Amino acid sequence: MARRSRLFSLSALTRAYQRNLKAFEKAAKPMRKQAAKALRAVPRLATAAQPMPRLRTVAPRPRKPRPVAGEWLAGIAPGPAGARRFHLYIPPGLALGKGETLPLLVMLHGCGQTGRDLALSSRMNRLAARKRFLVLYPEQERLANAHGCWNWFERRNGKADAEAATLLAAVDQVARRHPVDLDRVAVAGLSAGASMAALLGATYPERFCAVAMHSGVAPGTAESAATAMAAMHGKREAHLPDPPGASALVPGLRIDGTPLPRLPPLMILHGDADNVVSSRNAAATAALWAESLGAREGMARTLQRGKRHAMRVTEYRARSRSVVVVREILGLGHAWSGGTADLPYSDPAGPDASALVWAFVSRQFMQK
Repeated sequence: MARRSRLFSLSALTRAYQRNLKAFEKAAKPMRKQAAKALRAVPRLATAAQPMPRLRTVAPRPRKPRPVAGEWLAGIAPGPAGARRFHLYIPPGLALGKGETLPLLVMLHGCGQTGRDLALSSRMNRLAARKRFLVLYPEQERLANAHGCWNWFERRNGKADAEAATLLAAVDQVARRHPVDLDRVAVAGLSAGASMAALLGATYPERFCAVAMHSGVAPGTAESAATAMAAMHGKREAHLPDPPGASALVPGLRIDGTPLPRLPPLMILHGDADNVVSSRNAAATAALWAESLGAREGMARTLQRGKRHAMRVTEYRARSRSVVVVREILGLGHAWSGGTADLPYSDPAGPDASALVWAFVSRQFMQK
């Protein structure tokens, strides 16, 4: 009897639902007619002399950088900091020879960005398609940092080193699956990504042939989120982290007495109008890096191309080789110089940072 009662209740509910649906459809008919009549009337509002204005629509964000042709491959790399997603850009029509491998440039985004955002603003993929190199865009997880920043400053709790090791794991994973020349790997970044790029270069100097920092801080200058803010404003003494196994007693040596590998060459780009990360960090980082490489500071010179922002360029040389270059860009704020217009953290009026980064990196390839 109970089963029959339940079936009766269900059938009653079904009939009630159908009655409500019919009532709704009946009530909606006049509204649909009125809407159709209004739509038919719209074209008559325009004349040949005064065409109907085009409606502005917000285009959906593209799922991958356009219009550059090529492959935009997604992947996930596990590591000490947990898994990190990444995208790899492969230029079209490579036609590799037998055994041929390609350079790899690792691009690290800033806070509030994604790898896709940095690809769009920097247009590095377009350059990669012309110069035939691969570009790796790792992604910071919001669970690891709510603002999407790389945790270069979390030195006290070990999170910075764990993230650096995870990024290196991403490089290794890509190299196992794609034709990457591990002797020609470089890393560049913007803001927090720049500091993480320097941390990678300082921690694994034998793995990167060049580092490019755009608007960053020396990664040993902070140990926590609180000290990172002071460091960004240039209010802390700059430091570089010691590489793993470094001797605390004898600079330049490991604990076992063997020499530490030399730091890779470094290029720094920074705007003198940056109110997020003080440009004082550029000079401080350059001095530390140059001291480690035994390089001497040269005379600064000013360069300008067309109407773009001018640059003050300072080179530090060791053994007749430029190993540290600082490009202070006049009038540039906290943005990728020469980037795509109408995007955050991107200034089209500046010199082309992507071209400058690649020119510096490719010179280091020839020194290998």
